[in-house]
Amino acid sequence: MIVFSAETLSGEGFDFKSSSSTIASISANLNSVPVLNGTNFKDWKENIEIVLGCMDLDLALRIEQPPSPTESSTSEQRKDYEKWDRSNRMSLMIIKRGIPEVFRGTVSDKITSAKDFLAEIEKRFAKSDKAETSTLLQNLISMKYQGKGNVREYIMGMSNIASKLRALKLELSDDLLIHLVLISLPSQFSQFKISYNCQKEKWSLNELISYCVQEEERLKQEKTESAHFASTSKDKGKRKRIEEPKNEAAKGPAQKKQTQGDKCFFCDMPGHVKKKCAKYHAWRARKGLPELPKAT
Repeated sequence: MIVFSAETLSGEGFDFKSSSSTIASISANLNSVPVLNGTNFKDWKENIEIVLGCMDLDLALRIEQPPSPTESSTSEQRKDYEKWDRSNRMSLMIIKRGIPEVFRGTVSDKITSAKDFLAEIEKRFAKSDKAETSTLLQNLISMKYQGKGNVREYIMGMSNIASKLRALKLELSDDLLIHLVLISLPSQFSQFKISYNCQKEKWSLNELISYCVQEEERLKQEKTESAHFASTSKDKGKRKRIEEPKNEAAKGPAQKKQTQGDKCFFCDMPGHVKKKCAKYHAWRARKGLPELPKAT
């Protein structure tokens, strides 16, 4: 953290309120820069550049050192040099602040340019281009979309890897990248892939992203409708099975009542009516009564 002495703050016309806010802002910016370690150089450098840019101190990183002022230098030239010199001194202090002594000690004290100092630190963390290219290419080829999440984000991730490969001087055409994306899509996109392969026109990467998003939305809609149909059919089957026992239960008492009604009033035996009772007919014959017409 930068510490300001009492003498620095006691100058004439010093605005304590505004300066206090400025100091707090500077402190917050500096504290947002992580300490450099063996694995975070890329993030550390990006944070350093963002902080220096926000503090308007990155001039020394953007332009070369102007000539030192001489007796013949104009006021404008002196002003430009002073501005660059201040930017360089402040940038160098901020850069060194986030670097442990074990890394700072590897850089010569003769380097007084913030830009050169940062470049020397970067050399200590430089990766082999061949190894990085191999890793990125392997990641790109092995990528598979699982159908979960966002297909737009997935394709942009593949495009980002392709951009890193181009930065390493391995050129990948957009046409090749589009084919790699299509190959990595799951079987649900089979009709979509066939449609692309059958047409003569080639898509740009942006068109591919747009069409893939539309296709994913269509697949999701179909899946929702199929699930709804299956659920509805299942509910209908359940209702039918529930209704059948009720119908049987409704028939039971009526059939039982009808069975109980088929009881002979003559012999008091169930299973037949009086007109069909053999004992009744025999009794009538003994009594000399005329035969009854046969019951149908």
